[in-house]
Amino acid sequence: MLRLQHISLYQFKNYTNSSFGFSGKIVGICGKNGVGKTNLLDAIHYLCFTRSYFTRLDGSNIKHGHSGFRLEGKFELNKKTEKAVCILREAGRKEFSVNDEQYDKFSQHIGRYPCVVIAPDDAELITGDSKERRIFLDTLLSQLDTEYLQHLIIYTKVLQQRNSLLKNFAETGNRDYALLDILDQQLIKPGEYILNRRKEFLVSFLPTVKHLYNDIAQQPENVTLIYDSELLLASFAELLAVNRQKDCFAQRTTSGVHRDDIDIQFGTQSFKSIASQGQRKSLLFAMKLAEMEVLKKEKGFAPLLLLDDVFEKLDEDRIGNLLQKVCMRNDGQVFITDTNEERLTAHLTELNINFQLISL
Repeated sequence: MLRLQHISLYQFKNYTNSSFGFSGKIVGICGKNGVGKTNLLDAIHYLCFTRSYFTRLDGSNIKHGHSGFRLEGKFELNKKTEKAVCILREAGRKEFSVNDEQYDKFSQHIGRYPCVVIAPDDAELITGDSKERRIFLDTLLSQLDTEYLQHLIIYTKVLQQRNSLLKNFAETGNRDYALLDILDQQLIKPGEYILNRRKEFLVSFLPTVKHLYNDIAQQPENVTLIYDSELLLASFAELLAVNRQKDCFAQRTTSGVHRDDIDIQFGTQSFKSIASQGQRKSLLFAMKLAEMEVLKKEKGFAPLLLLDDVFEKLDEDRIGNLLQKVCMRNDGQVFITDTNEERLTAHLTELNINFQLISL
């Protein structure tokens, strides 16, 4: 079992020095826009992933006028209490520790406290470009498989080096194909591992998403999800060789697992082109709920679930259906933000479950 019992925020976003205790399995966080509901969820995400869910730059999360921040969380993991601390120093140096033991690499922490977030901008997972769906897939697989995460880190690093070399070719006119050959070889091994792991995982994951979508929609709909990768049709080595001149012209690597996608169709048309807002949100929830199921199965306990202002543009039936799934049929801890305290209280009361309400 995983529970967050307490969190302290010091100079983090709009918080100067605040602490919150979490006594319940279901925690509602209510308040007007701008009071810090989303920031509190992001602090929880930091303690699970060593980074923000909403921004890439750590410095963007420091309270204005200050020079660093500190987050501390008290977790219960499989009946043992743990302390996780994230510190961003004045010089921009970040430190992360569990039980006062500091990590050499932040990647060592990923998967210790599994966590799933559903936020308004996550609609991009359905309507955005392929990068959004790769990030979703990589985040999930990285929590399940440390080897996947290491291969992904290596692939990303070598890909950056290869793209930099291709730009250098264009700028200098000097094409060092021997160095390019070396980078190609370094890219192939992690690329093939990532491909095979994604392919293996999605065989069962995508049908689960479809089932959950129909369950949320409460009727069967002709939605299909397919893993789309060039590497399913040709080997990575062949693609790199065939596209070498194209890559030199484009000054970037035009083939590889960094271009993979999950193709979503509604009948014979693109889902994002014709689906309603309710259908898009239902599919988003289905993907996130499937993520929760997988993490629970692999970890042996449910992940933390952070729901940030997800009730907007949802009818009452869909809100009730979603809360049934995440609060009643899920034994993990759930944090829910809402601007409408009465609405959230009414829905949780209707479920006849114990919950904690925090007003900001």
